[in-house]
Amino acid sequence: MSVETTTTPASAPAFPVSGVDALPPAEIARKSAALGEAKAQMQPATVFALAVLAGAFIALGAIFSTTVAAGGSDLPYGVVRLLAGIAFSLGLMLVVVAGAELFTGNNLIVMAWAGRRIRTARLLLNWGIVYLGNFVGALATAGLMYATRQYTFGGGEVGKTALTIASTKVGYGFVQAVALGILCNALVCLAVWLTYGARSVTDKIVAVLPPIAAFVAAGFEHSVANMYFIPFGLLLKHDTTWVASTEGLPDTSGLTWRAFFVDNLLPVTIGNVIGGAILVGAVYWFVYLRPSVSAGHGASR
Repeated sequence: MSVETTTTPASAPAFPVSGVDALPPAEIARKSAALGEAKAQMQPATVFALAVLAGAFIALGAIFSTTVAAGGSDLPYGVVRLLAGIAFSLGLMLVVVAGAELFTGNNLIVMAWAGRRIRTARLLLNWGIVYLGNFVGALATAGLMYATRQYTFGGGEVGKTALTIASTKVGYGFVQAVALGILCNALVCLAVWLTYGARSVTDKIVAVLPPIAAFVAAGFEHSVANMYFIPFGLLLKHDTTWVASTEGLPDTSGLTWRAFFVDNLLPVTIGNVIGGAILVGAVYWFVYLRPSVSAGHGASR
């Protein structure tokens, strides 16, 4: 990645230049395009392994969030949602700090594609492998969590909350789910965008927290998170012994594998791509990296 250099005029005061300042937006855009090109050229086996990790990491955030939100509370709805969102942020923190490939964040690879640094086939191959790997990681984590029977903790409150989350997610209309997915991944990709400007691990963690807490608190829809939330709810639904002995469970008649794929995952994925690839990636490419700007070195600070 090229780094711009500037010359301080002789008449200007000589202020020290810090090497730990966050990157400005124009440099973030160039870094994002370079990273997108590198991601698209990684070996498929490596991409898949890192994608499985990302699916598991997001699932861990979902587990934390579900546990925090479980049980009766005298706190206002918004406060409970905020706490759940802060807990869920663990997932993206692990992705960006520990290293993993997340489909929703990889929507920013569109910046490299728009600059003709990678071909369409490379873009789609990366998205396809990462999406599949995320699904495997999230689903495997759901199965492992089911084996722990952690959902019975707190008098079954954790399981009740998990079932409520899953049942709610399959109840949205198609257009509503797309819209919720758009807003979700706009925030997720903005969080990733902010981490590209970070200079330290602490910077990255702080950058991730507000956008991710915001999308969870607002109830927006994340396709990879739903690869954990809904299958886990489906597993709980089929624990007939626990269901029969637990009071206050939500209506799960609409919670089916078909509803998961058709009524939630499909529209939410479409929304996530629009929100991440178009509203964030394409817009920032246009602002900072389109040919007329790059040629004239007119990227604004």
